[in-house]
Amino acid sequence: MRPGPSPSLNPRKSPRQGRSIATVKAIFEATLQVLRADGPARLNTTRVARRAGVSVGTLYQYFPNKQALLFAALERHLAMLADAIEQACDENRHVPLEAMAAAVVRAYVQTRMVQAEVTPALYLVTRELDVRPLAELAAQRSERAIEAMLVTANEGHLTHPHVIAQTLTAAIYGTVPAFCPRVLSLANSREAERQLTVMFHSYLLAQQSGTAETKSAHVR
Repeated sequence: MRPGPSPSLNPRKSPRQGRSIATVKAIFEATLQVLRADGPARLNTTRVARRAGVSVGTLYQYFPNKQALLFAALERHLAMLADAIEQACDENRHVPLEAMAAAVVRAYVQTRMVQAEVTPALYLVTRELDVRPLAELAAQRSERAIEAMLVTANEGHLTHPHVIAQTLTAAIYGTVPAFCPRVLSLANSREAERQLTVMFHSYLLAQQSGTAETKSAHVR
């Protein structure tokens, strides 16, 4: 027996007016509340609609099924992460490398911590749905923002800032989710932020010293 077609993950329509925007926001908040309380396995459109204070029919105007709702919730979460990194990078140009490293790490970790209690459930969603396009889009946005910041470094030239930005993005998007199956305490999140900052700063310094060593080798 052949498996049935995969459910559509695309929203049916996007909110355009104030009332519909507020409705969709309430649906997203209710989705996170149900995820936090019951996990993705027990989440369904009826529970979310009831928690949001809307009818199931209203929810279906925007999201055709549970999978589309979860996909949209994760898309929103990843967009928040990319937004935070872009803003941090824009605000930390022409600063020392340590400040750049700290800004990127802080933006990512603190945005994760805003939804700390629901992050483990969002992590489980990634096991149920193919979210690679969402993750790739967030990573690409982050890479571009980090690279644009790195080229303004006031401590000397960094070799291959594009590759460095790719490496930093891969590290933070790959390292921090390892914490996601459990809820981090505030103290542990701060320690994780500190450790990641040390790691990122050390990497940037190594790239800078590598530039000097390469130039020295060419002179010889």
